[in-house]
Amino acid sequence: MAEKHRAAGLPVPILVVGALVLIACTVGLFVIRQARNRPRDVPVLTQEAAAYLRSLQLEDVDMELAENYLKQTAATITGKITNNGSRTVGLVEINCVFRDPAGQVLLRERTAIIGRKTGPAAPGQTRSFELTFDNIPQGWNQLMPDLVISQIVFQE
Repeated sequence: MAEKHRAAGLPVPILVVGALVLIACTVGLFVIRQARNRPRDVPVLTQEAAAYLRSLQLEDVDMELAENYLKQTAATITGKITNNGSRTVGLVEINCVFRDPAGQVLLRERTAIIGRKTGPAAPGQTRSFELTFDNIPQGWNQLMPDLVISQIVFQE
């Protein structure tokens, strides 16, 4: 009679493996959630860099929208940045802030417009940039995002 009852239930090894998988998934979700909630180490604009902001000029900034292969709207932002100051700039990062129709922030994406790919910008030089965003959340207002210079690193 014990044999009939055992045959109807799941074998013990399958129950153990199932329990381990459930525990692993729970721990994994906890770790992912904690990583998302943890503040990232984001460099702060130094006083020296903040004073230099007026020497950097964004020009000819334009945005084109297109539908990607996943039927999502992709935004490509192009423009130029000119270094009108007296120092060579090795890195300029901007925050692109996408908003919903009510003005609430939907996405804040930080990216370099001067850096390894473009090379440094000496005094008087202009660099072109192109940024593509295909991960913009639903509800975006379809307007040009706010472009805010968030980091400047000088090249010595």
